[in-house]
Amino acid sequence: MKTKNSIQPKVNVITLGCSKNLVDSEVMMQQLKASDFDVQHESNSKSDIVIINTCGFIENAKQESIDTILQFANAKANGKLDKLYVTGCLSHRYKDDLSDGIPEVDAWFGTLELPNLLRTVGADYKHELLGERLQTTPKHYAYVKISEGCNRPCSFCAIPLMRGQHVSKPIENIVREIENLVKNGTKEVMLIAQDSTYYGLDLYGERKLADLMKRVSDINGLEWIRLHYAFPSQFPMDVLPVMAERSNICNYLDIPVQHISDSMLKTMRRGITQKRTLELLHTIREQVPGIALRTTMLVGHPGETEEDVQALVSAVNEIKFERLGVFTYSHEENTHAHSLEDNLPQEEKQRRADWVMETQMSVSEAFNRSLVGTTQKVLFDRLEGDEFVGRTQYDSPEVDNEVRVPVADNYVRMGDFADVNITDASTYDLIGTLVKP
Repeated sequence: MKTKNSIQPKVNVITLGCSKNLVDSEVMMQQLKASDFDVQHESNSKSDIVIINTCGFIENAKQESIDTILQFANAKANGKLDKLYVTGCLSHRYKDDLSDGIPEVDAWFGTLELPNLLRTVGADYKHELLGERLQTTPKHYAYVKISEGCNRPCSFCAIPLMRGQHVSKPIENIVREIENLVKNGTKEVMLIAQDSTYYGLDLYGERKLADLMKRVSDINGLEWIRLHYAFPSQFPMDVLPVMAERSNICNYLDIPVQHISDSMLKTMRRGITQKRTLELLHTIREQVPGIALRTTMLVGHPGETEEDVQALVSAVNEIKFERLGVFTYSHEENTHAHSLEDNLPQEEKQRRADWVMETQMSVSEAFNRSLVGTTQKVLFDRLEGDEFVGRTQYDSPEVDNEVRVPVADNYVRMGDFADVNITDASTYDLIGTLVKP
């Protein structure tokens, strides 16, 4: 009988940034576990090794990453951990600049250097762990990356600098990954990418998102499929009938529009016009009745005028996106927009963002109010105080609205679906009671 000669160290993985980073952390954690490491995610308990998976997308995210690195560098200097490693987008982009200033970090790794990181830690990279990961989300939902990188030339975005060019994952690999998740209790998957509408073009010579969604929809036991980050330009229209026909594909589409005025779309290098954007959004609504559209807007980009923001506000009122978020422009080195003058103070950028969000608040509340009196299928995520908290098909985890059901006179298990009578609504929440069997 084999025995271990030594106890493997405890590893604490810290994840910053988006859901795509979270998937990377989950894959890394599974690799560490396969080498018999005691691995945890964002644990408060003492660890021998800390690995920070950083974000470098915009200024606020970069600052959060640096602050987190400094926090654990201080802990290492005080003898509270043995090794500190940094990976992810910030590390990929700035490791040469940061390494001299933070000597407590033992090694820095880029976004595509997982095998090298594992080797440095003392783990083996297991090629047979195809798509397997140690889930950090509740078991009933998971994010699934369908591709890596991005080929789009957007003026403001540094993602291609950190993630490289678009590389699609084969359909068979994605299906196998999701089948494994479903076997472990996953009921909902979020298909994510830097640009999901480009999927398949590099691998198959044509866009294959519709084919992928059909194959995923056919997986037994998968109840909800949700599509994120669909680029508006060259949107594959054959996706829409698939969404309309398949009952386990949520009536939900995350389509980051970013702006609406022609001058800003051109300056941002979005490859689309206002007219074509509006036509696309109306067509989506026509072909997928009852769909909820989530979008992201960017304000404060160099060259943006008050008239441009007014056009954006008018579009928010016209399209009535059910879910919307707003970012303020961040002046990122080595992007196309960095050659332009960033002449708006942050206070003005924030005023414009607030203007858009104030407009959106009334749109969101009107949509939520329209659901009062209906019965909605809800997936419950957690118990919070004296309320069960879940989501409808119109809402993705972390970023969208929630359904709240009082614990009194109601009971549901976390990770289960239940029908809920919607009795009240606010800007960002629905209130309801369980439908009694």
